[in-house]
Amino acid sequence: MPLPLLLFDCDGTLVDSEPLLAEEMAAGLNSVGLPFATTDYLGEFRGARFRRIVAELQQRYGDVDPDQLERMEITMRANLATRLAQELTTIPGAREALDILSSYPSAVVSNGPESKILTALEATGLNHYFGKRFFSGYTANCWKPEPCLHLHAASIMGYAASDCIAIDDALVGVRAALQAGMTVIHLNRFPDAEETPENAIMISNMYQLPAVVERLTREYWQTPVPQHSIGG
Repeated sequence: MPLPLLLFDCDGTLVDSEPLLAEEMAAGLNSVGLPFATTDYLGEFRGARFRRIVAELQQRYGDVDPDQLERMEITMRANLATRLAQELTTIPGAREALDILSSYPSAVVSNGPESKILTALEATGLNHYFGKRFFSGYTANCWKPEPCLHLHAASIMGYAASDCIAIDDALVGVRAALQAGMTVIHLNRFPDAEETPENAIMISNMYQLPAVVERLTREYWQTPVPQHSIGG
C-alpha cells in the first residue's frame, strides 16, 4: 500500500511562532481596549482563529468598532510578518523529523492565512520540504476545530481521511483531525497543563515523531511480506 499522507500543523508544531504571535496579539488587542495577555493565548486560545478570539473577548468586555478592529488586525499582522521573517526558529526536532520522513507525502494545514504560512516556512527554510503544499483556513473558508480544513487538504492531495496522519500541537487541531477520521499524533509540549485527547497518540517532542510514524505505517499501511516467500 502507498505511504500515508502526513498533514502538519504549522505554528507550534513546525515553527516556534506562538510566543511572537502571542506578543503581537496582546499588543494589538490591548490597543483597542480588549484585555489580553500573552499567557491567554498560550493557555486558553492556542491554535484558535484570531476572529474567534476577538469575538470571545468582545462578549466578555464589550464591542469594539469594526473599522478600528480591522485597522488593528492589519497592523498586527504586518508587525507579526516582520518579526516572523527576522526572529522565527523551528521547533526542536522538526527539521530532523522532516529529513527522516522525506519519502512520505506531506502538506501543511494551518488556521493562519497563506501569507503567514509562507512567511514562516520561508523564514525557517522549511519551504524546501513542502513547496506549495500548504492549506489555509482562510483559503478553504473553514477552520479548526471543524474537520473541514483537514478534509479539504486530504481531498486536494488525493487521499482518504483514513490514509492520513495529522500532527498537531494544539487541541483545536487534534480534535479537528480526530473528527475528520484521521490518525492523529499530538505533540504535547505541555503535558503538565494539557491532556491528550482519547484516540490521539502523544509525543512530547518532534524527535519522537519518525519512530511513531514508521510504526503506524508498518501496522496500518504496509502488508508484511510472508516469510515463506522470501528468497523464493
